[in-house]
Amino acid sequence: QVQLVESGGGSVQTGGSLRLSCALSRYTSSRCSLGWFRQAPGKEREGVAAIDSAGRATEADSVKGRFTISQDNAKNTLYLQMNSLKFEDTAMYYCATKSRSFGICRGGPLERYEYTSWGQGTQVTVSS
Repeated sequence: QVQLVESGGGSVQTGGSLRLSCALSRYTSSRCSLGWFRQAPGKEREGVAAIDSAGRATEADSVKGRFTISQDNAKNTLYLQMNSLKFEDTAMYYCATKSRSFGICRGGPLERYEYTSWGQGTQVTVSS
């Protein structure tokens, strides 16, 4: 099992920026996607951005043009650069990994159900 540890959350004013980091304990060859998800109080956990093993990124419509996902393979670290933050971005942010099952990377990049390893989350609070 891979351990993931998020960091970089905090409180910021509307329009500000934060960069989240997710340190993974090890690389696994079966890994096919890394994702960022968020969950606000009383809401479902939703996919924010994901990057696959070929480096292709997918962002949710709500964050396109503002959030950028990236990874540093040498450091085994995933990042989420968040710019132009809005109040509605307030949530607990989680990183997660998805592995191939019988050689197939199942589910869409922002669908949480096939992601099997999760971090403990880091809180992002945006205020006016």
